[in-house]
Amino acid sequence: MFKNNYRNVFAEIGKSETEIKTRLDKLTEEFFFGDDSFYHEVGDMGYLEDTGNHDARTEGMSYGMMLAVQLDRKDIFDRIWKWSKHYMYMTDGWNAGYFAWSCKPDGTRNSDGPAPDGEEYYAMALFFASHRWGDGEGIFNYSKEAKDLLRSCLHKGEGDTVGAPMWDIERKLILFGPACDFSDASYHLPHFYELFALWAYEEDREFWAGAAKASREYIAKSCHPATGMSPEYGEFDGSPMSRPLPWTHDRHDYFYSDAYRTAANIGLDCVWFGKDEGHFAAVPRLQHTLGIINRDEPYMTYEVDGTKLTQPALHPVGLMAATAMGSLAVRDKLSLTSPDPKVRLAAEWVEKLWNSPLRTGGRRYYDNCLYMFAFLALSGNYRIW
Repeated sequence: MFKNNYRNVFAEIGKSETEIKTRLDKLTEEFFFGDDSFYHEVGDMGYLEDTGNHDARTEGMSYGMMLAVQLDRKDIFDRIWKWSKHYMYMTDGWNAGYFAWSCKPDGTRNSDGPAPDGEEYYAMALFFASHRWGDGEGIFNYSKEAKDLLRSCLHKGEGDTVGAPMWDIERKLILFGPACDFSDASYHLPHFYELFALWAYEEDREFWAGAAKASREYIAKSCHPATGMSPEYGEFDGSPMSRPLPWTHDRHDYFYSDAYRTAANIGLDCVWFGKDEGHFAAVPRLQHTLGIINRDEPYMTYEVDGTKLTQPALHPVGLMAATAMGSLAVRDKLSLTSPDPKVRLAAEWVEKLWNSPLRTGGRRYYDNCLYMFAFLALSGNYRIW
């Protein structure tokens, strides 16, 4: 069963409850309604804009719903969910039952392809909404929507249905996309799968329990044994996926934007379930590596072995925030004066987040989503509902 003692590591390093609540309230207002907000309301719907690409993505939409349910903002949650179902949900064709991963701000689809990280966040946010606020009618019957979506993720293509699942059913590993033959370490959310094993349709619960263990093992293999860095995309054995992709010539075998989320996922998994398959130890390695190679200069792009490349990090605030959130995987009480270097370093990362503002400018979307998740988690407010 899941844990229900949520650590407040900001308090552990000396911040008062009043300071923490005041800061969270201010961040919430800035994120959703401030001058640099990228959340937009249109009638009775709402969407989050990727300000770097000027579109709405299932990644950000489902993130917005998760933030809303954690913050008890049913009004925001329902607006984002209605926009998602109205514009992004596909009812016919190969990907029926999934969400189009990218739409223009007016709702026009940029693609008919789905992205599994959006689907898993949608499902988890919907379950939490069901438990926190209760199920409604139609698309607001949250628990049914979540279970139906997870059924599609596992059973597309069976019988007389078309399409493909979002998981490798035999390996129990999430795919980069339906029918893809590789994965993405940052997509692996074993702490979600533990809950899917309790709340999904009964016939799928055994699969989700196995997927939680398989994903923890995969994360452990994906994170470099010296640096703790994981690649953006990975082979099924956890090694970096360096094969050319048919739709892009960009690299995805290095420690870059997607990969930053892996440390954050490890930290939350530790708080919610505490089941270590060797992946918890990746966080101290990563925190040490980044502290050594970036003590006096901006974050860069890196090979997973820590070799510094010439390209600056596209999302430096997101990198910092996710690495700080990973501090939850250090189970000892954090202290800035601890004699244990690992504990002290984890506390320093938390202090770094506390002292940093939300990002401004054109690339603020992804960074600030990761920042908000980190602040919620580190203050004990990213919870199972």
